[in-house]
Amino acid sequence: MRETALALPLFCRGKVRDVYDLGDHLLMVATDRVSAFDVVLPTPVPDRGKVLTQLSAFWFARTRQVPNHLVSTDLRDVAQAAGLEEAHLVVLRGRSMLVRRARRVDFECVVRGYLTGSAWKEYQRTGSVCGVQLPPGLQPGARLPEPLFTPATKQQAGHDENVTFQALCATVGPELAERLRETSLRLYCHLAEYVASRGLVLADTKFEFGLVAGELVLIDEVGTPDSSRYWDREAYARGQLEPFDKQLLRDYLERVGWDKTPPGPQLPSDLVAELRARYLEVFRRITGREVELS
Repeated sequence: MRETALALPLFCRGKVRDVYDLGDHLLMVATDRVSAFDVVLPTPVPDRGKVLTQLSAFWFARTRQVPNHLVSTDLRDVAQAAGLEEAHLVVLRGRSMLVRRARRVDFECVVRGYLTGSAWKEYQRTGSVCGVQLPPGLQPGARLPEPLFTPATKQQAGHDENVTFQALCATVGPELAERLRETSLRLYCHLAEYVASRGLVLADTKFEFGLVAGELVLIDEVGTPDSSRYWDREAYARGQLEPFDKQLLRDYLERVGWDKTPPGPQLPSDLVAELRARYLEVFRRITGREVELS
């Protein structure tokens, strides 16, 4: 599924999700669209949206010590909230979430346990990440002395930008900034410890938060291969970074020399098949079960 067209008010259409306005609630539908470098690519990856939705639901259930926005993934509940017949929503099965409407905090709360991605590039330039000085001589993929909270601006268009904790404090206030940092670090440690027992390394991940009646709640997605970098644990012990996330796609696009401007290139069928297989495998490893595909 690349796009939905429900008889409901459209709240927004993001890179991956179509979101519908149900008043006090939102209906979030994860499509099979795939983006890289802030561009939605023309080739969908089958069943991707189902992995993102069902893995988020798994993590929302396992992290209930932090309030979240998920109400239900049951189509009966979705149909009742939307005022539609359940039979008209079968296409949404396994890829939709009914959620509480929240006032989004416009920062991504990134936690990094390992030196990779934009953090590695910044470290090469400055020896620090988001204003935090790191030991010299670290190699790509190195485990950090302790997990780092590195917030980033949440942009509607263009690239998100890493910022310092002080910049976050200046925008949202020191009290909320500290709550975001403490909650994000606690969640990362919980996820990282769990997936280690499932043969994976959680290199980094991002969380998003909102406010519902003044309460800080976890929103959007959690622990997915879109919002996280997962590596095979045994391969990492051998010095290899074997990704089970969207890095496979980014690496391909870098190799073919795409200039990262729209429109993106069509993806070859073997890459699409490998991306789908890795998304399904990371779901299987983390949850111990198969994705519900129908």
